[in-house]
Amino acid sequence: MPTACHTVCFRVRYSEVDPMGSYYNSRALEWFEHGRSELLRHLGMPYREMEQRGVQLPVVETHAQFLGRAQYDDLLKMTSTLSPAGKARYRFDVEICSADTQQPVCRGWTVHAVVDPAGKAIRPPSWLREFIAVHAENL
Repeated sequence: MPTACHTVCFRVRYSEVDPMGSYYNSRALEWFEHGRSELLRHLGMPYREMEQRGVQLPVVETHAQFLGRAQYDDLLKMTSTLSPAGKARYRFDVEICSADTQQPVCRGWTVHAVVDPAGKAIRPPSWLREFIAVHAENL
């Protein structure tokens, strides 16, 4: 199964920390979005361009596993991987760890349907399938 992968580093912002001093659990899904947006941009197909070409990728399924703490200003490393998840879906797997200690912080995945601007499920257009296949082979 072809996959494409990208890693990005970021810091935990003050607004992402709860009173217990660690990141608030809902932030993981926001980080996942950041990872998949940066992966698509890195591959040369920013999500905005995909939308302009008539394709949207709404989240239809998600999973997050919380593995460790991350505090304000910690530097985190997030690796996002894209792979097909059926005929009309894509899956983004995400692993987040401390950039300094490599200790795991969170991992999970999101599954996205391929839809047109009206929200109707469609098969991925050939340009999208080919784009992902080409980049998966080159990574």
